[in-house]
Amino acid sequence: MSKLKVLYHSDNSLAKTGFGRVSKALLSYLYKTGKYEIHQYCCGTHEAQPDLARTPWKSRGCLPADQNQINELNKDPQIARQASYGAHLLDKAIEEIKPDVYIATQDIWGVDYAIDRPWFKKINSVIWTTLDSLPILPSAVEAAKKVDNLWVWSNFAEKELHKMGHTNVKTMHGCIDPSPFFKYDDQRRLELRKKFNLTSDDFVIGFVFRNQLRKSVPNLLEGFSKFKKRTNAKAKLLLHTHFSEGWDIPRLMQQYEVDQGDVLTTYVCKGCKNYFVHQFIGQDKECPLCKSEKGLTTTNTGFGVTESQLADIYNLMDVYCHPFTSGGQEIPIQEAKLCELITLVTNYSCGEEMCEDKEGSVELEWSKYTEHGTQFIKASTHPESIYKQLTKIFNLDKKKKAERGAKARQWALDNFSTQSVGAKFEQFLDNCQKINYDFSIKKENNQNPDAEVKDIADNGEWLIHLYNDILAMKVDQNDDGHKHWMTQLERGMDRATIVDYFRKVARNEVNKNKQIDFAELLDKDDEGKRILYVMPESIGDVYMSTALFKNIKNLYPDYNLYVATKPEYHQILEGNPHIHKNIPFVEQMNNILWLEGKGEHNGYFEVAYLPHIGTQKIFDYQHNGKDKIEFDLCTY
Repeated sequence: MSKLKVLYHSDNSLAKTGFGRVSKALLSYLYKTGKYEIHQYCCGTHEAQPDLARTPWKSRGCLPADQNQINELNKDPQIARQASYGAHLLDKAIEEIKPDVYIATQDIWGVDYAIDRPWFKKINSVIWTTLDSLPILPSAVEAAKKVDNLWVWSNFAEKELHKMGHTNVKTMHGCIDPSPFFKYDDQRRLELRKKFNLTSDDFVIGFVFRNQLRKSVPNLLEGFSKFKKRTNAKAKLLLHTHFSEGWDIPRLMQQYEVDQGDVLTTYVCKGCKNYFVHQFIGQDKECPLCKSEKGLTTTNTGFGVTESQLADIYNLMDVYCHPFTSGGQEIPIQEAKLCELITLVTNYSCGEEMCEDKEGSVELEWSKYTEHGTQFIKASTHPESIYKQLTKIFNLDKKKKAERGAKARQWALDNFSTQSVGAKFEQFLDNCQKINYDFSIKKENNQNPDAEVKDIADNGEWLIHLYNDILAMKVDQNDDGHKHWMTQLERGMDRATIVDYFRKVARNEVNKNKQIDFAELLDKDDEGKRILYVMPESIGDVYMSTALFKNIKNLYPDYNLYVATKPEYHQILEGNPHIHKNIPFVEQMNNILWLEGKGEHNGYFEVAYLPHIGTQKIFDYQHNGKDKIEFDLCTY
C-alpha cells in the first residue's frame, strides 16, 4: 500500500525564521517515522532554488522560476505578497502532487486564500496559524466557520474563539528540537564567559528576538536602566538581534542612559561563520579571526548562528527577559526554558500560556493600548515591573534558581518538544484517509477582465471596486496593493493606466486557468506531428505572418501547422490553406519549454516558433533538434 502523501505549506525548512525552524523540526520527525511521503511547498522560494534539493523530503518553491512572470507579479504589492505566500502556484502543486493531507502553516493572511479552493474540503486539510491579539482577526473568525481543522499556536486564541462558539479550534504548538538546547555545566559556562570577556560575577540578562517594533526594546532598556541604577549590580544586557532593522537601539540606549559597554550583541562572520558576543560597534566590521574585510554583521534571519551556537548564547545568560506587545508563540521563550533559564514574560497574548509555568516564568505587568490602523489591543510592558522582577531573580537563592530552571525545562519538553508535538501530528495523520482525486482542482475563475468600471469619485473606494470587480479580491485601505496604487494616484498616474493593468492581470489569470484544458484544443491523432506558430497581436503582424505559412508547410509537409493568436485576430487567418487550426493565445506560450517539453513534461508541439519574442530576449530556438534551417545567420 502506498504511503500517505502529506503536503506541508510553510516557510522553507532551511530558513532561519520561526516558521522555517518549526518546518525543519516537524518534518524531520515525520520523515524519520518512514510512514509518509512528505512534500513541502515553500513560501518565498522560487521553483528553481538550488537549496530545495538539500532536504530529505521533496521540496518545491511557490514562486515562478521565470523572472518575467515575477516582474508581472511585482507590479502590484498585494498580488506579489500573495504569490510569495504561495497563492499563485498552489493549485499547480495540488494537481501535480495530489496529496492526501494538506497542512498550511503561516499567518492567517498567508494561507486563508486556500480555504475556498475546490479541493480544500475534499481532502484532509488543516490551517495552522498564529493569532496574537484581540479582537481576533475577522478573516480568522471566518476561517473558524469554514475549516474543520483550524489549529492555533497558543491557547490564547483558542480560548477566545471558543467563547465565540468555534469549538472546532484547537491549540497545536510549534515544535522545537530540544537536542541543542540544554544547560551547560558550570565549568563550560565559565569558559564560555571568559571567551567573551564576561566574568562569573556578571549578571547577564538576555533577549533573543527579531528587531521588530512589536518587541518592546524601549521598555526593556528603561527597565534595565532602573535595575542598574537602583541595585548597582554588575549587569549586562545581551540583545541577540539585528541592529540594522526595527528599533534604533544605540539611540534608545542614550535616551535611557544605558552605558554602551553594558549592552552586548551577537556578531556573525560571513567568511569563517564564527560568532562573537561584544558590545555594538557598527556593521560590516573586520573579522578578528579570519580577517575577512566587512565580514562581521549582527545576527539576522538571512545570516545567523546555528542552533548549537544559539544554545551557547542562552548559556551565557543568568535570566531571560521577553517583553513584547503580542506574539503567536515566541519560540525563544521555550528555548530559554530548555536551557533552564527562568523567563520574564509579558502576561498577554501567547505570554499568558508561557506564564502558566509558575516555577519557570515570572509575569511582567503591562498596560493596554490600541494599535493605530489595526485597532488591535496591544501590551505595553511596565519598565518598573521589569526592574522589580529582575531584582527578584538577581536576589534568588542559587539552589532555588536551579530547581525552578529544571522545572522550566521539563514544562517546555512536555508541551513544545518535537517528540510531544510530533506525536500529536502523527496521531492526526494516521487517522486520515487516502484521497481519490475524482474532482476538479481549479476553482471557477471569477476574475472579469472586461468588467465595467464605475466612476467613483473617491480614489480609495474606486480601487476597492477594481480589486473586487476585476480581480475578485477583497481588500481594504490597509492592504499593500491598495496603498501602492493610492501613492501612484497621488503622484499623478491616470486611472486608465491602472485599469489597464488590472484588466491585464485578470486576463492573464483567466488564460492561465485555460492551460488545464489546452490539450483538448489539439487533435489527438497528430501527436508528435505538430508545429506551432505564435503571434498574439497585432493586425499588421498577424497578417504579415501569413506569408511564412506556405514555407513552413514545405519544410514540414507531414506536420500539422497550428497558429496561436488572440481571438480577435482569428478572422484574419480563416480559410488559410496552410493552417491546420487556429487556437487562442495564452501566456504560457511565452515559455518554449512548456510548448515543446522538458523533463517529464512531453510538451504539445515538436516545433514552436515564437517570433514575437525574439532570440535576444528569451531562449526560443530549441525545437527538440528537429528544425530545418532555411536561413544561415552570420556575424562579422
